[in-house]
Amino acid sequence: MMSKMSCDSSATILAGDEIAVRLATLAGWSHAGKWIEKTYRFKSFLRAMSFVNAVAYLAESVNHHPDLIIHYGEVTVRNWTHVAGGVTEHDFLLAVKIDRLIGPSDT
Repeated sequence: MMSKMSCDSSATILAGDEIAVRLATLAGWSHAGKWIEKTYRFKSFLRAMSFVNAVAYLAESVNHHPDLIIHYGEVTVRNWTHVAGGVTEHDFLLAVKIDRLIGPSDT
């Protein structure tokens, strides 16, 4: 069982330099506006949708829900703490967990 993240309005929004330091530890993630994001590319629509379903299950299990943008074989994940209005530590924790969902044959 995964532990729940405590995502509430008291979560501290990270400053730009703090976000940059944390992004340096994640492959392919970038900072854009109120969120961090990464686009994953897949060989087929079915693989992309399988990934989306895995992200949905993960997000629900930790009570932290990203925005997902789906194109044929491409999924963009945007993490931000909605109730706080910006990027918090929770978004980076979720990014690491989402990256772990990808297997070598997925993309």
